[in-house]
Amino acid sequence: MTILDGKNVSNDIKDEIAAEVSKMKENGEKVPHLAAVIVGNDGASLTYVGSKVRACERVGFESTLIKLPNTVSEIELLDTIEELNQNDDIDGFIIQLPLPPQINTQEVLMAVDPDKDVDGFHPTNFGKMALDMSTFIPATPFGILELIDRYGVETKGKHTVVIGRSHIVGRPMSILMGRKGFPGNSTVTLTHSHTKNITQITSQADIIISALGVPNFLKAEMVKDDVVIIDVGITRVPDETRPRGYRITGDVDFENVSKKASFITPVPGGVGPMTIAMLLKNTLLARERHSKL
Repeated sequence: MTILDGKNVSNDIKDEIAAEVSKMKENGEKVPHLAAVIVGNDGASLTYVGSKVRACERVGFESTLIKLPNTVSEIELLDTIEELNQNDDIDGFIIQLPLPPQINTQEVLMAVDPDKDVDGFHPTNFGKMALDMSTFIPATPFGILELIDRYGVETKGKHTVVIGRSHIVGRPMSILMGRKGFPGNSTVTLTHSHTKNITQITSQADIIISALGVPNFLKAEMVKDDVVIIDVGITRVPDETRPRGYRITGDVDFENVSKKASFITPVPGGVGPMTIAMLLKNTLLARERHSKL
């Protein structure tokens, strides 16, 4: 059994990006600039955005953090997005989700310039991804592809089962794993809350990508020997023995499933670190795209 170590791979990617940025600086070129917009004071969002800012510093990117109050109106937020769209110094930006209830999330994501949408959420980019065109792939699916690629996990002709159909992970992964090329060329089954006999489906899978958000959902009896497990789930489970009063748990019963798996991602330390690394990679791609305009 091989651990798909997202922490190590993400550090390798950051080192590679830092080397590219160092060359840009030596040549007197503009370095990539990532902006993040956060609304309100959600603890998890603040932590996540803070880690993105630190990642930018590590690789030599410029970064801008725009904090808006929880009471901000949709019009004010859309005005901020338009300013970022028009700012030639900003290569890419993200809107940290979730947004407060007075704001229509879909309207906000639609307002982002697709050429600066380094989260890959805009319908233009999602559509290009579905058509196998060059575009920004959402950071978490992009990170999963990179892990599969760097560990040389075979996907051609394999049966991939995706658990969960969110627009952020499940649905894009079902498209990407079925595309031509590597990683891809697998036969994909997309499962969700209305899927019947899910154990019958997962037990036939060569690769399982779980993005359900239900702790320890996937048990050992639901998988076959030598299965590849990608666990995207991250849930805080109360645990009085931990200093913070909780532990982070994935969708997979790691202790038992790992005994049957050929490859498996840990939680934490698997897919999570890859998401920020690929956000940086998308920003680098955005900067290259803008430099050619």
